[in-house]
Amino acid sequence: MSVIEAILQALIQGFTEFLPVSSSGHLSLFQHFTGIDGEGGVMMTLILHLGTLLAVFVVFRQTIWNLIKEFFHMIKDIFTGKFKINEMNPDRRFIIMIIVSILPLFAFYVFKDFFTSLSSDEDIIVEGCAFIYTSILLFFADKCVSGHKSSGEVNFASALTIGIFQGIALVPGISRSGSTISSALFCGLKRDSAVEYSFILGIPVIAAGALLSINDIGADAIAEIQILPLVIGFIVSAIAGVLAIKLIKWLVAKNRFKIFSFYTLILGVATIAVGICEKIYDYRFIIEI
Repeated sequence: MSVIEAILQALIQGFTEFLPVSSSGHLSLFQHFTGIDGEGGVMMTLILHLGTLLAVFVVFRQTIWNLIKEFFHMIKDIFTGKFKINEMNPDRRFIIMIIVSILPLFAFYVFKDFFTSLSSDEDIIVEGCAFIYTSILLFFADKCVSGHKSSGEVNFASALTIGIFQGIALVPGISRSGSTISSALFCGLKRDSAVEYSFILGIPVIAAGALLSINDIGADAIAEIQILPLVIGFIVSAIAGVLAIKLIKWLVAKNRFKIFSFYTLILGVATIAVGICEKIYDYRFIIEI
C-alpha cells in the first residue's frame, strides 16, 4: 500500500467515522474501487480506527476523565455495599447507560461474519441500500424537536434503543454516529448531549472492533506490512477525526443534519447504479492510484 493510498483512507476514516455518513461504507467503496482488500486492508482499517479513537479522547478528554474517576468511585461503592441504582449522580448514570447501550451489540455479534462479508465482497449494492437507510434516518432526525435531557439523564429504555440502532449500524453503509445521534435525538436528548453520548459510546465499540480485527490478520501479512503508511494513516485519521467531531458538534447545534441526508441519498443511489452496472457487464471498476 502506498503512502497516498494510506492518506486517502485515513482522511476517509477520520472524517466519516464521526460525520453521519458511514466510515465502513466509505472505506468499503474506496477499497472496492482501488482493489485494496485482504489482510493488508484489514490492518490499515485497524490502525485507522485507533487513530479515530485517539480523536475522541482528545476532544472529550475532560468528560472522559470525569467518567473514569466516577467509574472507580462506583466500583468502590459496589464492593462496600453503598451502590444504589436509584441514587446515581449524572456521571454514574452516564456510565451505566453506556453499558446498557453496549449490551445489544452482543446479540448482533452472532452475525459478525455476515457483516464482515458484506464489506469485503465485490458487491456494493448492499452498501448503496444502507446509505439510503442512513439518509432517511438523518432526515427524520433533523426534523426532530430538540429534547431537554443531558447525557447524565438518559434512562434504561433510551439507552437500549440507542444500543439497538448502533447494532444495526454494523451493516456497511449505515452510519454508527448517525444512527446513535439520531436515536438519541428521538429519545429526547439535547442536541449537544446526543453528540456527546454518541461519541463516548463509540469508545468501547471502536476499541472492541479494533481488537477483534486483529484475529483477521495473518502472520504472513504482518511480516509484509510497511510501517510508514500505517504511521501516516494513524496520524492523519486522528487529526481528521478531531476536525470532524468539532464540525459535527457545530452542524447538529445549528440543525443542519439534513446536509448529510442529501449526501447519503445521492451516494446511495449512485452506488446502487454502479453496482447494478457491474453485475450486468460482469466488470469491476478499478481506479488506479
